[in-house]
Amino acid sequence: MSRLELFPITTRITDDRLTIAGCSLHDLAERYGTPLYLYDQATLEDAVERYRAALRAHYPAPAGLTYAGKAYLSLAMAQWVQERGLWLDCTGAGELAIAAAAKVPPASVLVHGVNKSETDLRAVLRHAGTLVADNLPEVHRLLALARAGNALPELWLRLRPGIAVATHAHIQTGQEDSKFGMSREEAAEAVRLCLENGLPLTGLHFHQGSHFHEPEPLRAALDGLLDFAAAMRSAHGWLPRHVSPGGGWGTAYHEEALPHPPVEVYVQLIGEHLQAGCRARALPLPHLHLEPGRSIVARAGVAVYRVGTVKHTASRRWLLLDGGLADNPRPALYGARYSALPVRCPERPPVGPAWLGGPYCESGDVLIEALPLPEIRAGELIAVPVSGAYQLSMGSNYNGARKPAVLWLREGQARLIQRRETPEDLLRRDVPLGGK
Repeated sequence: MSRLELFPITTRITDDRLTIAGCSLHDLAERYGTPLYLYDQATLEDAVERYRAALRAHYPAPAGLTYAGKAYLSLAMAQWVQERGLWLDCTGAGELAIAAAAKVPPASVLVHGVNKSETDLRAVLRHAGTLVADNLPEVHRLLALARAGNALPELWLRLRPGIAVATHAHIQTGQEDSKFGMSREEAAEAVRLCLENGLPLTGLHFHQGSHFHEPEPLRAALDGLLDFAAAMRSAHGWLPRHVSPGGGWGTAYHEEALPHPPVEVYVQLIGEHLQAGCRARALPLPHLHLEPGRSIVARAGVAVYRVGTVKHTASRRWLLLDGGLADNPRPALYGARYSALPVRCPERPPVGPAWLGGPYCESGDVLIEALPLPEIRAGELIAVPVSGAYQLSMGSNYNGARKPAVLWLREGQARLIQRRETPEDLLRRDVPLGGK
């Protein structure tokens, strides 16, 4: 498969240079500097439409999409989420502040978190329409807020299904010893507390992990959720109006993983198994909520770096870039594999493998290993596709790195949505020691 298939759907080679949405990556890098991140609106919208078409085809009851803000969130992204009629999943007061600044209606904001602080919960009361309670202590804190006269948002309970999906251990969330969610016994007690105290309990949620490609483990988890719902009907006469199996559907990050896993396969299994499970238990079909983050935004994003130094060691050709660990920690955290193309003449034949490393003081600051590439000279631009998710949102200021500029691309136009950080930004939070 071609590396170009990893890039946004509007990617072309024009005059021997990469373009996205009709914009020259070379020209953008010259104007805005590097490292530089680009988001292609057409690719975002294509992913949303694929989800919506699959839901229409495989689930006859109401269904919706909640964009997982943790994948990448900015003011512009929150505005786009609202314009496209998606809900926005936030974690904590910081992401809620972005949602509020973007004027996302509280009814379209859903909140997750395993240890919501008092500040987080107060922000939820102001800016969110749905809160997913992760544990029994949180339910007790919500009960105290309600008794103090606060109007709570709708509540869902996060179940721990005891089944993880096949992905890196750091991003599995469904196993029995996961820090996320409640056991069946804890969730049953949470239902009792909510119903006896008049809390607005309306839904059930689970999540098994991020970046998986085989949907089969969802069957057993859905069965467990529906068995729990049937038990709550028998015990309390309560049924969830909303059900969410979370998100986490993966995408291809390098050419050996192509083609991109089709969202239709994922949605079809959920929709058809949920229907069959409800029929078998005589349950009404709930409103189905999916929470795709990565599979909407990852392919839409591209990172552009400039090669500063080409170095040859005993057995490796190093291309040392002006970004890496600080804007993309995923290779160091998960061993994530990426691919890349030179911006100029991207179809040049490779001359051998190259290791792409960043400028930071860590041996783990290696973005890509042993990637076949042509002869590359210092000063050339390198484009890394599938850079839209869990990079900028997990980035840092390590070694004083300044977070990169971010552009929004649409129909030949590039709009700056996040400016590059400055040294003044790095100092803004600092308070000097007193002195004479």
